[in-house]
Amino acid sequence: MGPLIVTEDPVLLDDLLRLCAAAGARPLVLPTLPERRGEWEAAPLVLVGDDAAARMERAPRRPGVLLVGRDQGEPAVWQWAVRIGAEHVLRLPDAEAWLVDRIADVVEGAGRSARTVGVVGGRGGAGASTLACALAVTAAAGGSRTVLVDADPLGGGLDVLLGGEQAEGLRWPAFARSRGRMARRALEEALPELHGLRLLSWDRGDTAAVPPQAVRAVLGAARRGGGTVVVDLPRRAGGEVAESLAQLDLVLLVVPAELRAVAAARRMAAVLAPEVRDLRVAVRPAGTPGTPGDGLAPDAVAALLGLDLAGVVPYDPAAVEAQETGTPPGSGPRGPLARFCRELWGRVASPGPAPEGETELRAQEEPARRGHLFRAALGEAWTPAPGGAAV
Repeated sequence: MGPLIVTEDPVLLDDLLRLCAAAGARPLVLPTLPERRGEWEAAPLVLVGDDAAARMERAPRRPGVLLVGRDQGEPAVWQWAVRIGAEHVLRLPDAEAWLVDRIADVVEGAGRSARTVGVVGGRGGAGASTLACALAVTAAAGGSRTVLVDADPLGGGLDVLLGGEQAEGLRWPAFARSRGRMARRALEEALPELHGLRLLSWDRGDTAAVPPQAVRAVLGAARRGGGTVVVDLPRRAGGEVAESLAQLDLVLLVVPAELRAVAAARRMAAVLAPEVRDLRVAVRPAGTPGTPGDGLAPDAVAALLGLDLAGVVPYDPAAVEAQETGTPPGSGPRGPLARFCRELWGRVASPGPAPEGETELRAQEEPARRGHLFRAALGEAWTPAPGGAAV
């Protein structure tokens, strides 16, 4: 059920309907207090136009009532807010972004955020994309709602690894103009579905990046609703990469157990460590392709990098052969790579429920002298809203 809108102001109604559409909500519109009490009590959110406030004085008190208008400077507006028990007084257009978030939260549920894991190679050819695909495939096979995000425009496309380059659905360039809050269901329905997961990859065009605001909007939508999000990260810097890092719970740095790879990975770790919450190393052991047989021990690699060891990524010859036929890595449930991924997911706990009233975790920039990102949870209940205030 969508929000209840109470107003007879045609201009305000047009604005509120537009904001509901942006949040993926279908509202019920009435000119005054509903005759049926159930409509008033069941609505997850009530948006009362300032023109209708006087007609709502006898409404039973309930949470989730917002008084909305365009000129909130009049003392009478605040008096009516108290009389009808409004949580916030909002002024449009200043509060539009905040209100879209609030509407979307009641439609989709703030609930539990997805566990979000990024994978990046300590050097080129480390096998990060293969591991990212295998992690997503095993999560989906285990019944988790899963979104796999290809954040590396120069990587050739994860859709190829999954055998889905012809699959119908939108790719990154279609989201380049995205800003603000994106509806989770709309994102998932737009993406190709392969092997039980949703995939956001690149097309075969010339687009090599999307704006940071688009990355923020897309990953924010992917995280909402729980489950698992896996991000294949590029080995380069940039604003869009920083936006990806800011929304990750864990980053796995994939490093072959040989000295040159460790030297390259140390530089990569130095860039990543200040930007991510949890950075660990996943080691490809000695004797696997691309790693000399007399390479370093996994514990030694972790010690040299100063990182916790997430695990030792096994070589899976069956998975390598299967990729030639479009079978995704990790899809063989008895293979060593699938077993490694299942064990890793068993050690990576899902995030707990979001605090009551939390909208979403957003990336915000600190002062330029530091250039780091931090994440802030935006509480809603009984706090001032942009363009308005709590009463």
